[in-house]
Amino acid sequence: YNHNVSEKVRALSKKLEAAKDEQEFFDVVTGFYKAYGVGMFGLNKAFRIEEHLDGGFSFMPINNMDAVMLDDLIGYEIQKKKLTDNTEAFVQGKKANNVLLFGDSGTGKSTSIKAIVNQYYDDGLRMIEIYKHQFKYLSKIIAAIKNRNYRFIIYMDDLSFEEHEIEYKFLKAVIEGGVETKPDNILIYATSNSQDNSNDKHHSDTVEEKLSLVNRFGVTISYSKPSQKEFFNIVTELARKSGCTLSDEELCREANKWELSHGGISGRTATQFVNYIMANN
Repeated sequence: YNHNVSEKVRALSKKLEAAKDEQEFFDVVTGFYKAYGVGMFGLNKAFRIEEHLDGGFSFMPINNMDAVMLDDLIGYEIQKKKLTDNTEAFVQGKKANNVLLFGDSGTGKSTSIKAIVNQYYDDGLRMIEIYKHQFKYLSKIIAAIKNRNYRFIIYMDDLSFEEHEIEYKFLKAVIEGGVETKPDNILIYATSNSQDNSNDKHHSDTVEEKLSLVNRFGVTISYSKPSQKEFFNIVTELARKSGCTLSDEELCREANKWELSHGGISGRTATQFVNYIMANN
């Protein structure tokens, strides 16, 4: 069930039913196609790659994408503004950069990218999620979407490479630009939970190449683990949005107990705690 598509089709049906004459009916239909385009890229926000046995691939709509918005991510205002400014320039047809969001796990990197797609969907922004083992398709994916009347973010979650892996070379070739430059309607947004910056490893040509790849992202945004005060603020804000009636003191006391046994301080831990509180109170 694709809620996003169903919602739009129901709204279109109601407008068509209420049309007074043929001209208004025509205007409603043409207005719909003008706003959303046609086919799967018109109606869906996000896609993943489905590989075929013959070595080809197809775009598959993601029907259950989280409806999160940037306001749902408490704190990280500087980070969200950098991401928003870059994306806004992109959807407006201005120069924009590939973006790397890096830092501690559970701090909202992936959530920020999903939220940005939700925010700018009506402006023609779409997302294609690609996994590391699919980087070999990057050039073909870009060729398939470069002439579309949409702006695409190619999204790579948890970008990290082990010593023996070579997939990053496909990404490096696309970012740096080979014979064919990357089209203006495509950007790469990636997240990474670690930065490989150890000085004692700089002798390795492989590590040097990986570091040069990181430096090719025009915008890098750091998401660090919140302080305890920031963690409590995230907890209380999320709890109030969820309708929780516990006092701030009770919430902070229980949240402190929770994080000690559930992975430590992070935005993800705060969300999990609030979900637990709302289910048990």
